[in-house]
Amino acid sequence: MENNFLPKSLQDEQNLWNFIFSVIFAVLLLLMTAGLGDISARISNITTVDFFILVLASFRLIRLFSYDKITQFARDFFLDIVETSTTKGEKIISKIKPTIGPRRTILELLDCPWCTGVWLAIFVVFFYFYTPYAKFPLLVLAIAGLATVFQLSTNAIGWTAENLKQKSQGK
Repeated sequence: MENNFLPKSLQDEQNLWNFIFSVIFAVLLLLMTAGLGDISARISNITTVDFFILVLASFRLIRLFSYDKITQFARDFFLDIVETSTTKGEKIISKIKPTIGPRRTILELLDCPWCTGVWLAIFVVFFYFYTPYAKFPLLVLAIAGLATVFQLSTNAIGWTAENLKQKSQGK
């Protein structure tokens, strides 16, 4: 994500932080791959059911970290709190993204479901293959993810039906 509103020197500094986090991601990926040993044998034995469990568990974690209210505190941790006063002396507290730095990069990762998905997917896959103890929590996340898909689909069908009903009634 480009920070076109930043002066060039600040944009370059933020790009440095983005690069640092990309290197951290690559190192984690390499370490996790090395920690799994002969990963090709493990991956070639993955079943379709296992694959969908991993996909749905990742989907649910992405929604949890990027959208859900219960993890809003984690996203808020990286925001700056700015206090301003109105002309009447009332204090207004706002939460804004930091201009530059590692906190901004982390917040941008959390705010972007595609970015969050890549980071979370490496952990989901790693723990799935690393320990059998991960299978139960990932199955629970997968079931919750599938339930979320059903809920979102049901909502979309309901909204579409309501819009069609209102159009037919001339509202």
